[in-house]
Amino acid sequence: MNILTGNNITLRALEPSDVDLLYRWENNSSIWSVSNTLVPFSRFLLEKYIADSHMDIFQARQLRLMIDHTDANDRETIGAIDLFDFDPMHRRAGIGILISEEKYRNRGFASEALRLLINYSFTILQLHQLFCYIDCDNKISIKLFEKFGFKITGEKKEWNKTPEGWKSEFMLQLFNPRSS
Repeated sequence: MNILTGNNITLRALEPSDVDLLYRWENNSSIWSVSNTLVPFSRFLLEKYIADSHMDIFQARQLRLMIDHTDANDRETIGAIDLFDFDPMHRRAGIGILISEEKYRNRGFASEALRLLINYSFTILQLHQLFCYIDCDNKISIKLFEKFGFKITGEKKEWNKTPEGWKSEFMLQLFNPRSS
């Protein structure tokens, strides 16, 4: 059994054919606030990013996996899940997730992807902890991460400037129960 395969999804490495999806997602300004992005990405930079994605997480300090939903009829890439700010000495990494289209949200796909990546991070990478940053008003994401045992361990007041004003951000952490 593949550790990155669940009941409804598979997490897989980036492929050159993903450039069109990444171009669309990274240039969708409606989700820039979630990733702290301020400018669009060029196709050239995304092609280079994909070409460099073969690097080991210990070299690149990050890992992006695509989320493929598979049903009886076909397979479709519906999002991405990332490990970022990987720190091998302290055995920790940040985690972020995107389910790209509204029609795929609230159907359990993010939950399954998060479960698979937590297991991979703690079992294969043997990380001691995972962390994430979530806007305080993003109740859906907070609930998702808390479902897997992430705890709010801090709040950065008025941390992010948005068109609606300043927003605070929570830091959540999950510790590997098997690490020492």
